[in-house]
Amino acid sequence: MGKIVTMGEIMLRLSTPGNERFIQATEFDINYGGGEANVAVSLANYGHDAEFVTAVPANPIGECAIAALRKYGVETKHIAKCGDRLGIYYLETGASMRASNVVYDRANSSIATAPADKFDFDAIFEGADWFHFTGITPAVSDLAAEVTEAACKAAKSKGVTVSCDLNFRKKLWSSEKAQKVMTNLMQYVDVCIGNEEDAEKVLGFKPGNTDVTSGELEMNGYIDIFNQMCDKFGFKYVISSLRESFSASHNGWSACIMDGKTREFYRSTRYEINPIVDRVGGGDSFAGGLICGLMDGKDMKAALEFAVSASALKHTIPGDFNLVTRAEVESCDGSGRVQR
Repeated sequence: MGKIVTMGEIMLRLSTPGNERFIQATEFDINYGGGEANVAVSLANYGHDAEFVTAVPANPIGECAIAALRKYGVETKHIAKCGDRLGIYYLETGASMRASNVVYDRANSSIATAPADKFDFDAIFEGADWFHFTGITPAVSDLAAEVTEAACKAAKSKGVTVSCDLNFRKKLWSSEKAQKVMTNLMQYVDVCIGNEEDAEKVLGFKPGNTDVTSGELEMNGYIDIFNQMCDKFGFKYVISSLRESFSASHNGWSACIMDGKTREFYRSTRYEINPIVDRVGGGDSFAGGLICGLMDGKDMKAALEFAVSASALKHTIPGDFNLVTRAEVESCDGSGRVQR
């Protein structure tokens, strides 16, 4: 098993019980989560040596966030204790035609205000095989974008494979700012993950016919985007999840991948997810499954199938983390039959 380092922000998640609206709620369910933290938990569950790097405040809430990671076997020894607050996000889970809604309260959080010298990247990447970050972290603040680039440079200097989930968040930054920052970071990236919106909003690639709201997917549009991305950035692999959103409770779920060298293209098995229990963290569970598959030495098709199966299962689990085992992912056939 290899060592994977992920870096980003872990937040306190406050979600309304069931499908209540914010205005109805008299209490919140508490979880901890965040893009790269979610990936680390998935990888630890699969038996990999996973470490998460971030900054949290030196107070009991920061310790709770660290404890949430350690509970699932994630290494936390290089987490910096600095700054004044842990970021928070509020989640109102939608249903049917009512979409879920996220409200961020993460301005001036610990990771947003932590300078690069708070992190010993030489020590962090010692013995590492893989580094994963997302487009969310550079969006948090200009300082976080500088820290992300410092981490990428350190990882590449040690020959570490770097992956990025583009993850455009319009509530954090504009498409123009995203393209400026993320296009620069792509020089360090070997494996690029993102959907059709990410490719356009974050990197400026105009998709073909890739409309997922109609419930139908045209693969030629993805092939075209992937070829453009490989031509410009020389990625080893480009991957996109394929979410067909029929309602907040019902999605079709599959993915596609391209080998940047051979330009071989493959689309995975498709899962019907209905009803969805919690889709937050679904993309992170997909990234975690993909990294696991590639780290295991699977070919790109097998790695993609593992990732899609893992992320389909995540949609049935409350909270940010994908709490499934390797065996459960490998035996998932979509039927949901009781295992006796």
